[in-house]
Amino acid sequence: MLEILYRDEHLIAINKPSGLLVHKSFYAGEADTYAIQELKKQIGQKVYPVHRLDRKTSGVLLFTLDKDTLRIMSEQFASRDVEKKYLAILRGWTKEEETIDYDLVNENEVTQNAVTYYRRLQISEIDLPFLKHQTSRYSLVEAIPETGRFHQLRKHFKHILHPILGCRKHGCNKQNKLWLQTFEINKMTLHAHQLIFNHPVSNERITVNATIDEEFKRVGDILNFDLSAYSSLKP
Repeated sequence: MLEILYRDEHLIAINKPSGLLVHKSFYAGEADTYAIQELKKQIGQKVYPVHRLDRKTSGVLLFTLDKDTLRIMSEQFASRDVEKKYLAILRGWTKEEETIDYDLVNENEVTQNAVTYYRRLQISEIDLPFLKHQTSRYSLVEAIPETGRFHQLRKHFKHILHPILGCRKHGCNKQNKLWLQTFEINKMTLHAHQLIFNHPVSNERITVNATIDEEFKRVGDILNFDLSAYSSLKP
């Protein structure tokens, strides 16, 4: 059963598990299950995805329940009126905050402007030798993509040499292998923890939060990060 975070007669939001594809995609490959089919089966009603999350990214995923609402919400996303907040664990100690303005090439080889703002929440250093270093350093950050490009956060953090822990395509595979061998963890630590938007009918500002999963929490525990604010929803 998918965790439903918000629902009314127009919208429904879920906490998408890591590993679940949103829908069939040429770029993501095949799968036995997809979020769109699972949610439709769960609520007995057709749903329309407004945006997408990568297969390995967990967190808030928004659907509409009719095509008119889909059009309105799609316009909100296109005009950047929707605020998306992600949690990520990165290799190394980042700056306290930074805006990454770095163009990206999409699936069709078209160069697009891409902007990400992030702020560092916590840092960690553990006794885990890596290459020439006797310890390993990590940062917990909150990232807000101002644009919505394909694999934007993964590519942007790689660009500033602080790749997302557990990311294979745009990460540090030597670091990922170390975590797999040492802790038996290969999770990509990227989670869409909050989505803020205007309701398509009432225009009320809606905030939807999604808690992290147990595997993300386990990585946080190893690094002594305090993730209590993201592992339980408080009123």
